[in-house]
Amino acid sequence: MTRWQPLPDALPREARHLVEQLRSLKDRTGLSLAELARRTAYSKSSWQRYLSGAKQPPRGAVQALCRVAGADQARLLAVWELADATWPRGATGQAVDVAAPPPGAEYRRWRAAALVSFVVIVVLVTGLLWALPTWSG
Repeated sequence: MTRWQPLPDALPREARHLVEQLRSLKDRTGLSLAELARRTAYSKSSWQRYLSGAKQPPRGAVQALCRVAGADQARLLAVWELADATWPRGATGQAVDVAAPPPGAEYRRWRAAALVSFVVIVVLVTGLLWALPTWSG
């Protein structure tokens, strides 16, 4: 059986209950996170985040774990519904784990696109000037 880290204190009771149920199911399968990832459409790192309470597991992940463990999906999906309503969310309604782009990222992207465009134009003009015949009189 896996030795689990304590869940975050900020996790609501319903979300905590869901993660505990998922941990129990995962332990029941006897699979490692890597093996669980191979049998489902979710990566090892995703399962790590779901089972640590760092990120809300999607409904599909709960269904996949139920299939692998041979558990009753209806019961666990009802627990998921309760947890979904209470899971901590940011101001945009997205899960808290979603990172915002760093300040100035939009400007750096625009600047990089402008630089690439400038280089392409210079190369095209240079190629055009080189390809044109020399007009000597």
